[in-house]
Amino acid sequence: MFSKRLRDLGLAHQIFGQGYNFRQAKIGDQLIEEVNRALDEMGVKPREVYTLKQDHTDQVRLADLVSGEPFIIGRHFDQADGLVTDYSNVALLVKFADCTPVLLYDPVNRAQALVHSGWRGTAKQISHNALQLMVDQYGSRPDDILAFVGPSIDQDHYEVGPEVYDAFSENPARDCFFKGQGDKYLLSMTQANHTLLLQAGLKEENIEVCQVSTYSDDRLHSARQMGPDYQLNAMIAMITPHA
Repeated sequence: MFSKRLRDLGLAHQIFGQGYNFRQAKIGDQLIEEVNRALDEMGVKPREVYTLKQDHTDQVRLADLVSGEPFIIGRHFDQADGLVTDYSNVALLVKFADCTPVLLYDPVNRAQALVHSGWRGTAKQISHNALQLMVDQYGSRPDDILAFVGPSIDQDHYEVGPEVYDAFSENPARDCFFKGQGDKYLLSMTQANHTLLLQAGLKEENIEVCQVSTYSDDRLHSARQMGPDYQLNAMIAMITPHA
């Protein structure tokens, strides 16, 4: 799964699900093999790989070949859920099960951001934080940004409590992505992220939303479907060098 438009503009990226598992807490150093297999499948050889210890934050870090700690593969940030870079041949990786990976690309300044956006991160507007970092660091303009909202759990299978609805209380459009169901709610993560990107200034025609559900599509892992022994998908993205 990928966006053909972004690939054609020089952003190599792909989603990896069944046949892979990026849950390091369960697989340990096997993560090295999983990442290398995925990179081989993409046909890329990055000079560096950046990963995160994701914790449903709104924190975004610069992947600048200096920051971050050495890791079992590449470099790593703790307590963050997003990465931004304008370096080519630097691969960014985020893991997800039912949460939403969001990829932003500025083809003018050749900069990208990749974020893990669960409901907490979405409520905290992590994609907006990533966009703002691109603006501050690289002079990106929201009008130029292209977005690919990756697969996540579909609304019909994502029942949440009122505390989740309340977490979006400051967003006037929240009823566009919540449906009431008794004392619970059904949340559309794809619609929530689409709405937030529009609110951040992206153009409608520049936002591509993947409608694949992690819960119901057997190509992907789902925490709600698999239970405590769930496995993790990943999205990897890398700016390709100029020809």
